[in-house]
Amino acid sequence: MNYDAIRLDHRIILEMVPRGSSVLDLGCGTGELLFLLVKEKGARAQGIEIDEQAIYKCVARGLNVIHGDIDTGLSEYRDKSFDYVILNQSLQQVEHLEPVLMDSLRVGRKVIVGFPNFAYIGSRLQLFFGGRAPVTPSLPYTWYETPNRHFLSISDFTGYCRKRGITVERRHYIGNRGEVASFPNLLSRSAIFIISR
Repeated sequence: MNYDAIRLDHRIILEMVPRGSSVLDLGCGTGELLFLLVKEKGARAQGIEIDEQAIYKCVARGLNVIHGDIDTGLSEYRDKSFDYVILNQSLQQVEHLEPVLMDSLRVGRKVIVGFPNFAYIGSRLQLFFGGRAPVTPSLPYTWYETPNRHFLSISDFTGYCRKRGITVERRHYIGNRGEVASFPNLLSRSAIFIISR
């Protein structure tokens, strides 16, 4: 497999998940990440997706994906029934962020959360100089098309975890040219965290 052809956030998550782990991907889309986890890590993986067209693409890849709305909860899953629950680029799109996150922490031993950083300098400059809602590579939608409901920054998320007693185990910050080492809230387009309780 050509790892350079894989999206950077997917490569980071692939590196985070140990071989043979059980994984639940919430809002798995067309299953690109789920497919990589099964193929490269031998993950026992399941996805939940609301978009029926995306589910068809998952099924065509041979993935176990069910139709569901993660906003309605994960009550059918037992506590700690998965090693990892993944919310990559989906947490900011749910209607009820806190219940979804708390349910994910209940169902998974660890939760991987990836989201666009709304405090990225490119977004700030567009808003400041252009006076318009920003459109960037990590926020590719205009204000009237965006599926995002929650506009959070890296600092917002780390503050939320601290306030709720959620442990941040690892974090990766993604910028224009790879991972960002300093001033992540300013220079990162997106972030990926491993969290647990």
